[in-house]
Amino acid sequence: MKAWVYGQHGKPEDVLELESEVDVPDVNDNQVLIKVLAASLNPIDFKRMGGSFKATDSPLPTVAGYDVAGVVVRVGSKVKEFKVGDEVYGDIHEQAHHPKDCGSLTEYTTVDEKVLALKPKNLSFAEAASLPLAAQTAYGGLESAGLSAGKSLLVLGGAGGVGSFIIQLAKHVFGASKVAATSSAGKLELLKTVGADLAIDYKNNKYEDLEEKFDVEFDTVGESSRGIKAVKEGGRVVTIWPAGPVVPPSFVFVVTSTGSVLSKLNPYIEEGKLKPVIDPKGPFPFSNAIEAFSHLQSGRATDKVAIYPIP
Repeated sequence: MKAWVYGQHGKPEDVLELESEVDVPDVNDNQVLIKVLAASLNPIDFKRMGGSFKATDSPLPTVAGYDVAGVVVRVGSKVKEFKVGDEVYGDIHEQAHHPKDCGSLTEYTTVDEKVLALKPKNLSFAEAASLPLAAQTAYGGLESAGLSAGKSLLVLGGAGGVGSFIIQLAKHVFGASKVAATSSAGKLELLKTVGADLAIDYKNNKYEDLEEKFDVEFDTVGESSRGIKAVKEGGRVVTIWPAGPVVPPSFVFVVTSTGSVLSKLNPYIEEGKLKPVIDPKGPFPFSNAIEAFSHLQSGRATDKVAIYPIP
């Protein structure tokens, strides 16, 4: 099969190669084999490729990618929830910092049953592939921070893949009373489109100086130490991108992927309350994966960078 593989750590343009003679992986008892139809990229992809998880990563060479959407073509002997022909999606690495060797940037991949869910009926494969890691990170972080109905939220970096889902989840699932979010000036309209009540240009406004303080803050950009000033006494600050020492009331959230969270969110997705937002430059075809990585790393990407079709 064809797959994007790297055999040493470094930048995608230096180490990632499209190989055409990669073995289709074997299926264990609790796994399914998926014909991959779409994938999406995340910042953790190039952090992993750069060697950030050397101590816990699978051995090189490895196939890149976390998010996947596709069709089940084979099932292990102990698989109960899925059958051949099911359209599924998920983040194929249960532990983000302990990824397995075969990722999603390939024609076929094996996935543990427990991290998959049925694809929402109203989404394309590219749209579905854009959701798993971002949606689960957003949901888990908000849950861990104690966001609940009637509480207010500030999102640092609301126009990213995780940020836009934080806003939508806060409004439509957790029942937040008010959601404010930061971005660059060119992405303020996007924040409003996905549900932000207050869109803040972070370059021209100091969100920590706002008269209003927030019950919860979700930091996706590494500014939790600065963001503490924007929360109420007794509030919580959850960060997924610590840029230094994290001190209370801040804490770091690391997602554990599970299909049960995606299944829980599927009704909201199928009702149109939660919507994927794919970067307008994409989807990128499979052959242009390096270009897609470059776009994501440039900082100019809006929401999720999708790879479709595959191959």
